[in-house]
Amino acid sequence: MSVTEQARRARDAAAELAVATRTVKDAALVAMADALVSRTPEILTANETDLAAGREAGLSAAVLDRLALDAGRVAGIADALREMAALPDPVGEVVRGSTLPNGLELRQIRVPFGVVGIIYEARPNVTVDAAGICLKSGNAALLRGSSSAAHSNAALVAVLRDAVAGAGLPADAVQLLDASSRDSVKELMRARGLVDVLIPRGGASLIRTVVEESTVPVIETGVGNCHVYVDAAADLAKAVAVTLNAKTQRLSTCNTAESLLVHAGIADAFLPPVLAAFAEAGVTVHGSPEVAAHSAAVVPATEEDYATEYLSADISVAVVDSLDAAVAHIRRFGTGHTEAIVTDSASAARDFVARVDAAAVMVNASTRFTDGGEFGFGAEIGISTQKLHARGPMGLPELTSTKYVVTGDGHVR
Repeated sequence: MSVTEQARRARDAAAELAVATRTVKDAALVAMADALVSRTPEILTANETDLAAGREAGLSAAVLDRLALDAGRVAGIADALREMAALPDPVGEVVRGSTLPNGLELRQIRVPFGVVGIIYEARPNVTVDAAGICLKSGNAALLRGSSSAAHSNAALVAVLRDAVAGAGLPADAVQLLDASSRDSVKELMRARGLVDVLIPRGGASLIRTVVEESTVPVIETGVGNCHVYVDAAADLAKAVAVTLNAKTQRLSTCNTAESLLVHAGIADAFLPPVLAAFAEAGVTVHGSPEVAAHSAAVVPATEEDYATEYLSADISVAVVDSLDAAVAHIRRFGTGHTEAIVTDSASAARDFVARVDAAAVMVNASTRFTDGGEFGFGAEIGISTQKLHARGPMGLPELTSTKYVVTGDGHVR
């Protein structure tokens, strides 16, 4: 079946989802969760096929780990759907309303986008998360995963479609596109008028390709060259703890810190303990000469290092003369994702927050907190780094648009 035909089916399904009650949608989410658990063996069989192919293809241990499923992981994915069912339904929420001087009643309400296309890499859990958050927000989902997870995704979507249909909603609310060639991606990016929005989830290359080549509106997500700036007024122990967590709590996420900036006034006191902590954690430091002076293990940093989203046990480190210099560095190399300052100075914190342009700014907190779950939003489809429509963690409300409803009593203009 062509992508165009799948998109047409998705539009028909979206029309039904748009008027589905929360009770019906939540029942479908719970049915999806139950089905995943009950059909775990067939899902794991399909996943093992992908893992075997991945090993033969020489995929890295990190990629294989992201690809792998077991009974515990499937149960966790199912639990995420149940948690989603407990979240408020954004559809129909009144964003604002008033009675105009002429007596007309004006309301702006949330409505689904319609058809959401999602292009993503590796992780099979994204298949279920994306399908669930789209359904809860009243959208039909067109899912285009990577070829490395093709069998896993096919098994998961088969389970989800059966559960959705069994709950009384159209099975075409969840569809998987062919991952065997790039043609399906190209078709999806050109399906303007059938697909309402595209969301890419993955590496910088994937996101750049979708943003530059799609005629369908795109919500840009993900790339995170995140910084931690340690101010002259920082508490040393607090700064080491925040920096280490931001870098090492999980290496392969977009909210992981990739660069550390240290005020020159605190560098001699702060660099020795933080470099020791990095060494103990197995992190390679790519540093400026001022940083290298404190440790022979520091690798000389290049311009490319400061611009790199490593997603590995590497970090770039530089000494800056002032908060102004830190902000200038971030403006030059940052990607607008998450930036953090560690300081006990309220004025420095205010200045940093006001001048740094990012989806999230942390004060005395790890960059790893930029996450829908950590923010209390529950489910998220990704972290938006753009400025139109949605910015930051995209939960259920961000998967909606709005419409104005105007009610009169025979009013004419």
